[in-house]
Amino acid sequence: MMKNKPKLSLYVVFFFYLAAVTSDLESDRRALVNVRNSVRGRPLLWNMTASSPCNWHGVLCTGGRVTVLRLPGAGLFGSLPIGGIGNLTQLQTLSLRFNSLSGPIPSDFSNLVLLRNLYLQGNAFSGEIPSFLFTLPNIIRINLGENQLSGRIPDNVNSATRLITLFLEKNQLSGPIPEITLSLQQFNVSSNQLNGSIPNSLSNWPRTAFEGNSVCGKPLNPCDAAESDKLSTGAIVGIVIGCVVGLFLLLLILFCLCRKRKKEENVPSRNAEAPLAAPTSAAAVPRETVVDVPPAKATASESGVVSKDLIFFVKSYGEFDLDGLLKASAEVLGKGTVGSSYKASFDHGLVVAVKRLRDVVVPEKEFRERLQVLGSMSHANLVTLIAYYFSRDEKLLVFEYMSRGSLSALLHGNKGNGRTSLNWETRAGIALGAARAISYLHSRDATTSHGNIKSSNILLSESYEAKVSDYGLAPIISSTSAPNRIDGYRAPEVTDARKISQKADVYSFGILILELLTGKSPTHPQLNEEGVDLPRWVQSITDQQTPSDVLDPELIRYQPQSSESIIRLLKIGMSCTAQYPDSRPSMADVTRLIEEVSHSSGSSNPVSE
Repeated sequence: MMKNKPKLSLYVVFFFYLAAVTSDLESDRRALVNVRNSVRGRPLLWNMTASSPCNWHGVLCTGGRVTVLRLPGAGLFGSLPIGGIGNLTQLQTLSLRFNSLSGPIPSDFSNLVLLRNLYLQGNAFSGEIPSFLFTLPNIIRINLGENQLSGRIPDNVNSATRLITLFLEKNQLSGPIPEITLSLQQFNVSSNQLNGSIPNSLSNWPRTAFEGNSVCGKPLNPCDAAESDKLSTGAIVGIVIGCVVGLFLLLLILFCLCRKRKKEENVPSRNAEAPLAAPTSAAAVPRETVVDVPPAKATASESGVVSKDLIFFVKSYGEFDLDGLLKASAEVLGKGTVGSSYKASFDHGLVVAVKRLRDVVVPEKEFRERLQVLGSMSHANLVTLIAYYFSRDEKLLVFEYMSRGSLSALLHGNKGNGRTSLNWETRAGIALGAARAISYLHSRDATTSHGNIKSSNILLSESYEAKVSDYGLAPIISSTSAPNRIDGYRAPEVTDARKISQKADVYSFGILILELLTGKSPTHPQLNEEGVDLPRWVQSITDQQTPSDVLDPELIRYQPQSSESIIRLLKIGMSCTAQYPDSRPSMADVTRLIEEVSHSSGSSNPVSE
């Protein structure tokens, strides 16, 4: 009997150890579920019926506890909750980079005493940098770049004795840079609002680590504080008076020049049509308004070549030159991601669409090379690029004019008076036509993509033939971090609007299909507009109800016999919006599947083969 007691005690100890481990893992699971329920965006693909979170995507366990959480580019937005990640007390690596998470860094991150790597860059976190981050005893790498953090850099940075990486660039940090005596291997505080002199301990870092601030000292320009301190009060007063007098003289000269110019310029003939030019805000001008702004003059380009006229790809649209185009009657069509669009009508009856590009960020040579590639593309479902014009001040593209406008306008426009009803055959034809155009773009080579797929870039002819516009322009236009309408179509892995892969195009096209069938507009949550996260909304409804519950009532009400084909197309759209790029089909496969749906439903496809 006595010999069995040690064995019994061992069983008891093991039982309590197992119970403790299970309890801790359950606590980790509750913390992760809290995070999942608090953030919004693309749903995390976690099996919520599993008792252990260790097999969930992005979660890694060691010794029966969660030690790694990696969810980069997962399309998450909203604020992180208290009682979420802060309760993962064994966490060693946290990566939430390139999402859209906002709000402050949770205060209970102070519980993460084993944390070694913290990657939160590329979000919208705000508030001050918590000083407790630098008291975490094991912290090695901190990357908080490209957020909206403000306030001073904490003075206790040197408390993180093991820190080798500190990235704080592209925030709104202010105040001086503290003296940092750590043995850093990576460091960047550029593009903030920091001021003062750069500490001597950081003077060996390159200029790029500090640029975009109001700081001085090595490696930037030397500080002239000592010289400015020696200026007397009289000298300061003299400088101020001199500046005021100089400004007055400058204004007087400008006033005289303006008066002289007005006298020299004759008023245009009353019968002349208004020239084409962009208003300050296209949205502020009624659709029927003719814009009356003088055209931009031809100027020397970056390479020294003067661009005086249009470069044509298609001559069959009639004879006109730049001067005639700028004098044509102009009607504002809209303002989009890459620029403003106009309808230009000539006296002899020709009508074309003109897009005035904005924020072109490539040099002239690269611009012209890109346009030569786009001009060489020819497909029945691509809007034809007729010509272009390039100068330092103006970049114009001339396209064929599509009389029925955009798919977006037909689906969502005129809400007060009832929008245009599109039947199943028309919608199937639009989906197929757009798919064929994008598939054609992808077939050119493995790197060619559209980059800006959305319903406002699907234009329709008089017979509702779909034609895709704005293709291939993303690489030459400045990327913006501010949310805009295309963000509702953007794949979760995309962090730079100028770098779009073909699988990202597939995701955007999937959103387009869902929009076409549900009648609902996708939108980015930060825009606070009417719209929904379409993939998540469709998935949540179909999980609880039937797929037909998400469809535009117009489709089911008038064509219930086509419901099976409609659901098949809906599922194609959902497959395109898979969270991970490798899980999405190619556009060639998507086109083939849509063709099968269209043919099996017996719809009369208006799209030309």
